[in-house]
Amino acid sequence: MRRRVAAVVALVAGTATAVLGVVVAVREFPRGLGVTACLVIAAVAAWYGALRRGVARVAGLYIGGLAAAGAIVLIAVGGSFGVDLLVLGGLLLTLAATRAAFLARVDLPRVPPPQRPVLFYNPRSGGGKAERFALAEEARKRGIEPIELKAGDDLETLVRSAVAQGADALAMAGGDGSQAIVAAIAAERSLPYACVPAGTRNHFALDLGVDRDDVVGALDAFVDGGERLVDLAEVNGRVFVNNVSLGLYAEAVQRSGYREAKLRTLLDTVPDALGTEGSQLDMRWTGPGGDGHRGGAAVLVSNNRYRLGRAVGSGTRPRIDDGLLGITVLGAPTGGDERRVQRPWREWSAPTFEVEADRPLPAGVDGEALVLDAPLRFKIRPGVLRVRIAHQHPGSSPSATAPEGLRDGLAELVRIALGRDRKPAG
Repeated sequence: MRRRVAAVVALVAGTATAVLGVVVAVREFPRGLGVTACLVIAAVAAWYGALRRGVARVAGLYIGGLAAAGAIVLIAVGGSFGVDLLVLGGLLLTLAATRAAFLARVDLPRVPPPQRPVLFYNPRSGGGKAERFALAEEARKRGIEPIELKAGDDLETLVRSAVAQGADALAMAGGDGSQAIVAAIAAERSLPYACVPAGTRNHFALDLGVDRDDVVGALDAFVDGGERLVDLAEVNGRVFVNNVSLGLYAEAVQRSGYREAKLRTLLDTVPDALGTEGSQLDMRWTGPGGDGHRGGAAVLVSNNRYRLGRAVGSGTRPRIDDGLLGITVLGAPTGGDERRVQRPWREWSAPTFEVEADRPLPAGVDGEALVLDAPLRFKIRPGVLRVRIAHQHPGSSPSATAPEGLRDGLAELVRIALGRDRKPAG
């Protein structure tokens, strides 16, 4: 009902604001047109920035702020404050209502809490989030045993030792590389697993439907949380929860100084990796049509498909229980049917994928720089991980029900308003 009301508000407010904006633009020309244009740019840029990360987010919010400031200046020098402010208020209301309409929340089946849950936490992850949020103390309050990952400790050894001593549920507070280690053992032993977003980016938590801003609340997954089954993926027997990157980016992260100067290091990698002296990215793979290819600037293999492009929710996975790898190749390969490819990338899904090469390949595995022996054999492991999620968290990816573009967005708002919206996976 909440989403339905929000959709109705978004449609009504959006229509009224558009009509009012046209009236203002015509009656107060050219000032009115300038105000309307600035407000539209501010709204679109802010929405774009809010749904993305890193440089794209900063750029979107910065442009949105500048456009909003321009609108305020034009309103200040004009005379129709009330009407201009109505247009501004209508835009803000439309954006807020649209966002609320697309925020899906899944009621996961409640399950009995575990008797001996254990939380592993890395005190250095996320700039010290574990200490800042007093995770060890909060875990004890909920009957969860905290185990700190200290310098020199082997996380897999710690987890297997805890399981041998009777742990019946496993949680990890740390980066996605650490999440993969704990998740792999939980899946192997069919134990409940909880992802606590105490890392830097917490991509896995986001796509699972864990609220990344509620670090402590994620512990409630072992108190009164629900459970869902999700997929894991692996490359040469190593489990990953997000993705494996090969090619240009993977070459760059291997270099010293990458974390201090990412863009410069990435640019320095281009002539070495793609120069005329011979490509270091000589990867061989088979496309979705069965044709053999080689090359490409980058290959991304993910645990389920990422949504790419300009759509709402770009950079996230609509599902993480689809039972398929997501495969994306950036840059024109050679061989096969490359002459029919129009976009700078191609993407498809498959249960398995293989990359061959004449040398070990640098790879970014869930953000960790590794070198893997060729051939690289990828496969999906459908529904092997029992994920517990706190009842107050969404329980599904932010792009689970989000539309692919403006036209689809309007159509989806109408469906939600009529009570015919798509239900998110959970």
